[in-house]
Amino acid sequence: MTAVDPLAGLDIQHIPGFLKPEAARHWFECLRRGVNWQQEQFQIFGRRMTSPRLTACAGEAGTSYRYAGTAHQAMGWCWGLAELVQDIREAAGWYPNFVLLNLYRDGQDAMGWHSDDEASLGPEPLIASLSLGETRRFRFRRRDNHRTTFAMQLSDGDLLLMWGRSQRDWQHTLPRTRRAVGPRINLTFRRISS
Repeated sequence: MTAVDPLAGLDIQHIPGFLKPEAARHWFECLRRGVNWQQEQFQIFGRRMTSPRLTACAGEAGTSYRYAGTAHQAMGWCWGLAELVQDIREAAGWYPNFVLLNLYRDGQDAMGWHSDDEASLGPEPLIASLSLGETRRFRFRRRDNHRTTFAMQLSDGDLLLMWGRSQRDWQHTLPRTRRAVGPRINLTFRRISS
C-alpha cells in the first residue's frame, strides 16, 4: 500500500520577510491612508451580505476581475503599486496584471473559506499574496476532506505564492480571532486572462 501525502497539491511557497521591515511599514502606511477603501455588498445563496473586510483594486487599465457576482475594474497601477508589481515579477518569474487589496481593520474582519478559482484566472492560477501590518493566522483545507488542514502565520512583509492545484484542490481562509490585533493589509496579485 502506498502512503498518500495529505498536503499533495498544496503548491505554496512562503517567503518570510520578502519586504524589509522599513519597506513593509512604508507600504502599509501609504496604502492605509492613500487608498479609497470600500466595504462591498455581495450576494451569496440569494442573500445580500456585507463584506467582512474593506477592499480596493488596481491593475492594468481596462482589466476586470469578477468574483462574488461583482466586476472590479482596474484603472491603472495607482498608489505606486507598479514598483511592487516589479518586485513580485522578479520573485515569481511571472507578471500579474491585477491586484485585489484587502484591509482587515482588526481581528473581527475576516474572510471565509474559498478558492481563487474564477475562470478568468485559468485552470491553475498563480496567486501572489503580500501581507502588511499585523500577523494573522492563514488556514488551508482540502476541498474533498475538510479534516485535512494546514495553517501558517503570515507576518508583516511576508509573501505567499500559491500555484498549481492549490486553488482547485484546496480552500483557504483568514479566520476571525479574539486576540487583540491591529490592522492588516493583504494584496493578492493575479493574472486575469481576457
